[in-house]
Parts: sequence; C-alpha cells; structure tokens
Amino acid sequence: MAIAAPSKVMTNVEAVRATLYDALKRDDRVLILGEDVGNRGNVFLITKGFIEEFGAERVIDTPIAEASIVGVAVGMAMEGLRPIAEIQFADFIYPAFNQIVGEAAKIRYRSNGEYTCPMVIRTPYGGGVRGALSHSISVEALFYHVPGLKIVAPSTPRDIKGLLNTAIEDPDPVMFLEHKRTYRLIKDEVPDEYFTIPLGKANVLKEGSALTVVSYGLNAHQALEAAQRLEGEGLSVEVIDLRSIRPMDRKAILDSLRKTHKLLVIHEDNKFGGIGAEISAMVAEEALFELDAPIRRLCGPDVPAMGYALPLEEEFMISTDRMAEVMREMVKY
Repeated sequence: MAIAAPSKVMTNVEAVRATLYDALKRDDRVLILGEDVGNRGNVFLITKGFIEEFGAERVIDTPIAEASIVGVAVGMAMEGLRPIAEIQFADFIYPAFNQIVGEAAKIRYRSNGEYTCPMVIRTPYGGGVRGALSHSISVEALFYHVPGLKIVAPSTPRDIKGLLNTAIEDPDPVMFLEHKRTYRLIKDEVPDEYFTIPLGKANVLKEGSALTVVSYGLNAHQALEAAQRLEGEGLSVEVIDLRSIRPMDRKAILDSLRKTHKLLVIHEDNKFGGIGAEISAMVAEEALFELDAPIRRLCGPDVPAMGYALPLEEEFMISTDRMAEVMREMVKY
C-alpha cells in the first residue's frame, strides 16, 4: 500500500510563498524581480525574508516600471536563467503589454527555435477586496488571444504549488494569475515533496449528470458551493475547474457536455470577448448537437472597472446565490 506523502495545511498565499522559496533553493537559475519584492517582501509579504537569504542578485527590487521588469526578465530568460517577474497588481500590467505580447510570446517563433523564453509572470488579479478600479481587474482575456503565451489561474494551494513548479520549468513564458480574494480565504493540504501538475489539465471538482459548469479561480470555489446546494435539492451539477486557461482542457469540457448536455461558463472577467465566449464557440463547432439548452455565460458586466463602493463591487462580482439560481434554471430547462 502506498504511503501518503507528508503534507501541510496552507492558504493560497502561503503556497505561493513556499513554492517560490523552494524554487530558489532548488535551482540557482531561478530569481525573482519586481516592485517591493526585496526589502519590503512584497505587498502581501510573499517574499518577506527572501532577500536576506538569497541576496539582492536573486531577489531584485525594481523601479516602478513594469515594461522594464518584464523586458529585463525576457533578456534573463534568453540567457538561460529562470526569472519570475512579479507585477504587483494585474491592473499595472498595461505598460508591459508590448514586452509580453510582442517579445516574450514570439521569441521561439521569431528565432526559429534557437531561443526560448522560460519565464513566469506572476500577478494577483480579481476583485472582492475593495480594490476599486486600480486593484480589481481580471486580465486573462487581454492575453488569451496570444499564441506562444500560456496562462494559468489556479484556485487551491495544492494546484498553486504543482502548477507554479510546472510554470517555472516550462521553456516558454507563462502568466500565473493568482486571485487575491483567495489568498487567505482558501486552505488545503499541500504535499511537502516536489511535484508538478501539467498545464492544460482541468480538475473535475464535482461529478454530475444534469449540467456542466466550467470556471476557474475564485469562481470555481463558489460554483462548487452552489452545486453542492443543488445536490441537496436532487439536482446533479458537474463542476470543472479549468486551472489552466491556455492551454485549455477541451477534452474535459466536451466529455462532460456529452454526459450532461447543458453548459454554463462562469468567470469574473467581462462577458464580452471573454474566456466563456471562446468555450462557447468551441462547443458550437465540436459538439453543437449534444446541447439540450442554450449555452449560458455568467460573467462580470461590461463596464470599464469595478467600483469602490460596496454595492457597486457586489453588483460586479458574481455571488454564490446567483450561481445557484442560474444553475437551477438550467437544470430545470
């Protein structure tokens, strides 16, 4: 009988910290750069104490210049290092857009495979923390269109460790999105040992037969809670946590749909042009006649930003009650 590996109960933010620390210890090529990651230890204290242990050459405090943070990381990656570039909040990523899209994502292609760009871009995203228009944005759809760029949005401490380890070892650039509302909200057991989780492999959080719900990040936890409520009403809902947005586990979605014949996609990002639109198009192309009801998307509204006032933030965020209501409607359709 296999013996379970030792594990610890961690929050999401503790899992990020532990995984980064282990990566720095394990591989001298790994380094971290970003605003306040050194002496201050990151605004969430994720890298607190790292600069004292690993030195300022591997835990690098940068100026407030996101284009430079990513641009320097691109050069480091091309020269054989494994940089982890931190954008303090996803809302600040716009100045680095050209470096991410025009440089990092294209290096393998433009060099005919002579160079790769093994770097990770970490950033906290999402609302629910009264962050208003400058600390609440979801950025996944802005980068989802870009070939050569991988996007990961884990929801649990275990997934954070496994997927971050994979991202650090990946030969191409990976955007690693961490929903800040889950940082201290979510806890789980995380194995002490080193392990990886492959990109592009979804996690079925709950099996069901009457409706498929696809989500990620904070919304995956809420969707699971809503589906469990409906289970008590005799309504069977399957919940899939994508974990990896690009590459995406298309097979997991289609396999589930062929069982349930109904699909609901939930994400906090704006509805128009979001991840849900791509999933809906994929299903329409590959499994249209499996559907017994129209595909539904439950997403953030198409407004420019999340308001600071609590009623405005709550109106933007998708509540568990609202998820349960829509799931109930779809199962009974």
